[in-house]
Amino acid sequence: MRNIALDTVDATPRPVLAIGTDYPHGQRLPPHTHRRAQFLYGMTGLMEVETADGAWVVPPHAGVWIPAGARHAVRMVGVATRSLYIEPAAAPRPATGCEVLTVGALLHQLLLAAADLPALYDQDGRDGALIGLILHELAAAPVLPVFAPLPPDPRLGALCREFMQAPDIRIRPEDWACRLAMSPRSFTRFFRSQTGLSFGVWRRQACLMTALSRLAAGQPVTGVALDLGYESPPAFSTMVRRMLGRPPSALGPDAPGQPGPGC
Repeated sequence: MRNIALDTVDATPRPVLAIGTDYPHGQRLPPHTHRRAQFLYGMTGLMEVETADGAWVVPPHAGVWIPAGARHAVRMVGVATRSLYIEPAAAPRPATGCEVLTVGALLHQLLLAAADLPALYDQDGRDGALIGLILHELAAAPVLPVFAPLPPDPRLGALCREFMQAPDIRIRPEDWACRLAMSPRSFTRFFRSQTGLSFGVWRRQACLMTALSRLAAGQPVTGVALDLGYESPPAFSTMVRRMLGRPPSALGPDAPGQPGPGC
């Protein structure tokens, strides 16, 4: 099903409904809830998600698990989504709060295929088997081990969103302090009060989050490292190994394992 409203099919007697939706750039979905749990996956662009658990940017090749009844708002930045709406009794994850999950190659392809299913799919045939496999993959999907919270201040938030669209580890806090007409010391205090993190930690986690999504999509380590502004692939590899305990080569779509839950 594509580009249809959930409320038109929500009563369908199926444990999972799959809907693909294309959103105009910058569209914001105001705070709302669903009777069903939701897995919201952005195949392209970025999603800015706000829930009671926080506000963060979700890159491509990652999705948000939203428990049934959890209030959330989403802003789409060039996003085409694939959403699963799951009856609470069939929810494959026990989390009571929202989680950002890494979407591996198999789950990505399953989500693409699910968007072509009708609302009343055959539960006893191939369609039902496809849905069952998706639920297994969702249950096993690793939590994205880093996140970049969005600050509530609109000026600082705009800088953070700009950074997330083109992350660069070389950006200095002095650069942003100048753009906000603040002293470096005032900016340092202001940034921590807005995000709960130092600028350096936020910058590193934003870069790492983007790196994880690109590596999961099969992009080469060297290209990812240089695109993010690291002096060399070894310097990037050292950072990834220090943060995740694994080298970047172990984080691609064909790697035997994926990073587990972190912060």
